[in-house]
Amino acid sequence: MFQFFANIFGYILNIINNIVGNYGLAIILFTLIIKLIMLPLSIKQQRTMKKNSKIQEQIKILQFKYKNDQEKLNREMMDLYKKENMNPFSGCLSAIVQFILLISIFYMVRFPLTYMKKIDKDQLDTYIQQMKNDNIAVSQAYSEIDIIREIDYLKTKFPEDDNLNKINLNMQFLGLDLGKIPQQNLDDWTVYIIPLLYIISTFISMKITTSMQNNMKQSKEVIDITENKEVENNEMEDAMAQSNKMMAWMMPIMSVSISLVAPLGLALYWLINNILMIAERLILDKLIKD
Repeated sequence: MFQFFANIFGYILNIINNIVGNYGLAIILFTLIIKLIMLPLSIKQQRTMKKNSKIQEQIKILQFKYKNDQEKLNREMMDLYKKENMNPFSGCLSAIVQFILLISIFYMVRFPLTYMKKIDKDQLDTYIQQMKNDNIAVSQAYSEIDIIREIDYLKTKFPEDDNLNKINLNMQFLGLDLGKIPQQNLDDWTVYIIPLLYIISTFISMKITTSMQNNMKQSKEVIDITENKEVENNEMEDAMAQSNKMMAWMMPIMSVSISLVAPLGLALYWLINNILMIAERLILDKLIKD
């Protein structure tokens, strides 16, 4: 499945790259296109988040009222969701789509000659073997990136190979080599620029999301049924706050880990995606009303 989407994304990215002639600029435009395609889902997700905030107090009332009758509670909650025209599992769809995008685009960036240039695997293996025969280092995980880097050398070895003329990927972008993997170039400070900007944008995105959720929560009327209910709510909110705090730290840690072992082209996609997502959330928050 991931290969299927990687092929489609690679085809789109290759068309853009052929037009603009720069891999980095092509990734930026590709990210914008994907964001526009995903816009309807983003709008639906934003509306769901606002609706969910609106009915939270009603859910808390039901949880307290039927705390000793789980079956009745489930029925009442489903009736509430139907009344508000909400699907309690709608968030799962967004998470699944994001996961598919993440893995598929990772495949595409890792194997650009397979998914963008559609070069046969046997031909790629021939290039790799030639490089190894001449003692040129070839990464097992990112061999296609190494082929792109050694394209001039390969043209001297296979002067009549038309496939090599198709490899027109200019990975230099604003002085950065988007084919570099930070883990393999630890002494090159430039490989940390895009991952660092990505981490910063991730913090900003989470901060904005948390702020929006808090504003939604504060805008709703708080209804307390009994003193026990209030204690129960406080305990629940404390647990959620701790969970959100852990996520606020875990996400950047995961981001750093992935950014260090992937080509900078992938980190650039994530960075631009985060910037567009921040702008999208701010705009949709203003446009979409309860």
